[in-house]
Parts: sequence; structure tokens; C-alpha cells
Amino acid sequence: MQTKLSRTQQYLIPVAAITAQGNLSKLKPQLAAALDAGLTVNQLKETIVHLYAYCGFPRSIRGLQTLMAVLEERKAKGITDVQGREASPITDSRSKYDRGKEVLGKISGASQDGPKTGYAAFSPEIEIFLKEHLFADLFERDVLSYAERELVTISVLSSIGGVEPMLRSHLDICLNVGISPAQLREFTAIITSTIGEKEAKAAQEVVDQVLKSKEPAK
Repeated sequence: MQTKLSRTQQYLIPVAAITAQGNLSKLKPQLAAALDAGLTVNQLKETIVHLYAYCGFPRSIRGLQTLMAVLEERKAKGITDVQGREASPITDSRSKYDRGKEVLGKISGASQDGPKTGYAAFSPEIEIFLKEHLFADLFERDVLSYAERELVTISVLSSIGGVEPMLRSHLDICLNVGISPAQLREFTAIITSTIGEKEAKAAQEVVDQVLKSKEPAK
């Protein structure tokens, strides 16, 4: 099991957190640093597109516009950034709902065949939207791995605050898709330095709770 976040993951986390906060002046140098570190244009685009599912189109679009501006500035300086690979074509002929259901089951490790409960029972339409769009349309795009998408997700949730139950669920998913406890601790350190110790306190507490719950009983 990995004990350190990859170089790519280390840069995706602050990009996602800062974009979610809407701090565009802080985002510009972070995007430039990510490009200098070897991240591709498509990796950054995919990160910013993904986060709209958690903090909305306005933040995502402003993030994309900021990336466009950074790329233009770098081009004017003679810097050629690598575009990177595109998402693979989807060849699965099943419905998006069925594909999304499978993806969610795979990353969560939980059966998706039981009766609907909670918000899914109260609002069946949002359960359909989640399966068809978030876990099919977005998660099936392989420019980012499941682990990278989950790191982007918990970065956004930590940044916006007030969504601790959802953050807890996605931290569990992180562990299920191969992110180690040591990597989550590194994540919290990056979040603290990115969005501030005070703002990151709640996220830190949730991470500590989740990791403690995974420790063997004494």
C-alpha cells in the first residue's frame, strides 16, 4: 500500500480545494505550478470539470476560465504545455444508470441492489441523476483514476465545509479505492496549508474519526 501521495495527486488536491473556494487569484499560481510539475492540461481540465458536481457550475466554469488565462499567459512566454490524453470512448451499451450503479458499487464496496432509503427514497430523481451522470458520465472518464477523482471530491468537500457526513462517506470510498491512511494524513496537511488551519479543522476531525474507526479493536 502506498504511503505517499503521487506528485500528480499532491497538485490535484490544492487545485480542487482552491477552485471550490472561488479564490481565483490564488488559483492562477497553483495551476501554473501544477503545469510546471508535469500535469497535463487535460488532467487539470478534468479536475475542474469534476468538481462542479460538488460545488456547482459557477465555481467550475470560473476555474476553467482561469486555466484558460494561465495557458494563454504561458503560451505568450513561449511555454508549450502538454495537452495529455483524452478520455477513452465508452463502448458499454448498457444504460447509464446501470453503468453508474456498477461504478458506485465498485468504489464503495456496498451493494446497490437493496431498497432505496434516506434521500434516495425521498427524492428518487436525484438518485437517478447521481447514478447516470456523476458515476457514469463523470467517473467513467478515465483521464483521472477513481482514486484521483475521490481525492478531488474530498478536497472540494473539505473546502466548502458543512458537509461532514458526505465527506465521511467519500473518505471511506478513498480507503476502498486504494488511498492509504498515511496518504489521507498527507491530504489533511495539504488541505490545511491550502485553505487554512481554522477552515480545515472540521475536515481534519472527520479524517481522524474515519481513520480511528478503521483501527483494529484492542
